Amino acid sequence: MKKIPLAEAVKLKSVLTKKISELTNEIHSVGKAIVEKGQTPKVSGRSLSEVEKELAQVRKDSRTLDRLIYRANIDHTIQFKDEELPIVEAIELASQLRAEASLCKEMSKAEKERLYHSTGDNVIFYQVTLYEPEEYRVRANELEKEAHRLSNLINAKNYQVELEFDDSNYF
Repeated sequence: MKKIPLAEAVKLKSVLTKKISELTNEIHSVGKAIVEKGQTPKVSGRSLSEVEKELAQVRKDSRTLDRLIYRANIDHTIQFKDEELPIVEAIELASQLRAEASLCKEMSKAEKERLYHSTGDNVIFYQVTLYEPEEYRVRANELEKEAHRLSNLINAKNYQVELEFDDSNYF
């Protein structure tokens, strides 16, 4: 059987999802016709059964591809920061690193001290930041770098891992 890189399988999965949507729309289109009362509808293009048959095959291929991608993401690992992670965990870690970097960026924008509000009793309140915003800016940059490094490792691994799948019906 033909082999494709995991990276191509991931792209193919989105192609199949789009194809399923298109075929579903085509079923709605070919399944109905507007005719004058008593007239026989003229069939143009493919029949409903032909489209349903193709849709069934694309759905089956989509499920097969899902299974192969999930299995590859569990069985293959990436070395990152002295730790061996399954691809699926590395993907999640990259997402978490990006989320943490985003939070740190947000925290880095805080003012060290700012006027909060005044009351009628001439009491002035300040909002005081209890951390160093600059430290969070530096931390955000480091987390983003880590996320990029990890993403690059994931992408490289996705081109190394091969799945047995015939994509000739789609590419």
